[in-house]
Amino acid sequence: MEKETKRAGKVEIEWLPDKTDRMPIYRQIVHYVGTKISNGDWVVGDRLPSQRQLADLFHVNRSTINEAMDELKAMGLIEGNFGKGTQIINNTWSLLVSAKPPNWQSYIEAGIYKANFPTIQMINKLEFMEGITRLSTGELSPDLFPHDMMRKVFQRIPERTRSLNYLGPLGLPELRKVLSQYLRKHNIHVSPSCILIVSGSLQALQLISIGILHPRSTVFVEVPSYLKSLHVFESSGMRLEGVQMDDYGLMPWMLNKNRIKDDTALLYTIPTFHNPTGTVMTKARRKEVFEWCRKNRLPIIEDDAYRELWIDRQPPEPLKSMDHNGMVLYMGTISKSLAPGLRIGWLAGPESVMERLGDIKMQTDYGASSVSQWALAEWIESGLYEEHLQVLRGHLKERRNMVLSVLDSCYKGIASWNHPEGGFYIWLKLNKNISTDKLFQLALEEKLLINPGNVYDFSKNKNIRISYAYAESRALENGLRKLSELIRKLY
Repeated sequence: MEKETKRAGKVEIEWLPDKTDRMPIYRQIVHYVGTKISNGDWVVGDRLPSQRQLADLFHVNRSTINEAMDELKAMGLIEGNFGKGTQIINNTWSLLVSAKPPNWQSYIEAGIYKANFPTIQMINKLEFMEGITRLSTGELSPDLFPHDMMRKVFQRIPERTRSLNYLGPLGLPELRKVLSQYLRKHNIHVSPSCILIVSGSLQALQLISIGILHPRSTVFVEVPSYLKSLHVFESSGMRLEGVQMDDYGLMPWMLNKNRIKDDTALLYTIPTFHNPTGTVMTKARRKEVFEWCRKNRLPIIEDDAYRELWIDRQPPEPLKSMDHNGMVLYMGTISKSLAPGLRIGWLAGPESVMERLGDIKMQTDYGASSVSQWALAEWIESGLYEEHLQVLRGHLKERRNMVLSVLDSCYKGIASWNHPEGGFYIWLKLNKNISTDKLFQLALEEKLLINPGNVYDFSKNKNIRISYAYAESRALENGLRKLSELIRKLY
């Protein structure tokens, strides 16, 4: 509150405390004096008025002035000497030392994006520690990285690129054209204008969650589901609701129809080499799911990240291949089949939806890496991508068979498991109700990192996700044998 300027010693008082403010009067005085000193308006050696004069100037009682002066003295800013009155003895350094730091935790808790589950946070950190054998990581081993092919691709990029400037909202036109042609082999017919390039599948989900869904929408997911290990939809105010699976895939008749109303629900599914179970939805079940969703006006997000990683036989065609009315948003990526560090995926769907999400993407990161987009276009057009996939499938088959052999020799009587036809994962189910959290800790003591099944489920379960894709083969074998010993100790 401004007041007529009054001269008091060598400092000017141009202020009155605001008695309507929730901050206590003495704290307002401390703040005012501290600000004057920190701004350099009042300097070391300047004298303050007497406490009686300050009480008159601020229209407060002496006890309030006493309380304020005591705090300023404790901060080391002023000192009272007999015969000299109260003097300023320090400036901004004391203010910096004494200032209360911001409570960043309150800001963190106020953010709309929910924190990950503690176990997931720990896994994300431990995956980058040396000496840890990662038995569950959903990523290709560095041993499987196609160095020579990647070198060829990057050598050709300068010949293809006119510039590395920003790209349009949907991404590199050349790549979208290549992907439009590439998807035809899966009987998906979409034009380049119906494809959005994203920085991986997770960004596609984030864009959908903030771009086209209403808060309080329901997102149906398989039980268990990779999506349950994230908060991508829940952070936008949506609710996940589980749908049971059997050996043939998601059971659509188990969907809660009461949640499907007013265009506020959708289905998220991984029908091909499901994460974490490895299940492949049969052709008949895919048709059943699609028809159920069509009749009940339930849009579908189809996550097809693992399609190209078939080992024994090609999986059925995507749900998107049945879609002639834009009911399915189709997600693809090279993070699982080639290199997650390229950060390139794609979303295919109605042109109006892609334009909407492309606009939002421009507001978040202004487009995925131009270099990576040119690289993927070259990978596919050159035929190197298909050549790489053929080699990769052979390696994954060897790894899968080795892991299944270890399970047969070490896990009989303590667990059961599936026989995956592709993808990365074996869904190991323990025979007894032991604590997977306890097993997680015991495994860490042996420098083994596992993903307990409860991070993917709506309730605790007895499963562990095993990946045959990442760890070096010898370390993977030894790690699985050691894990079986730990399980037996808990039985």
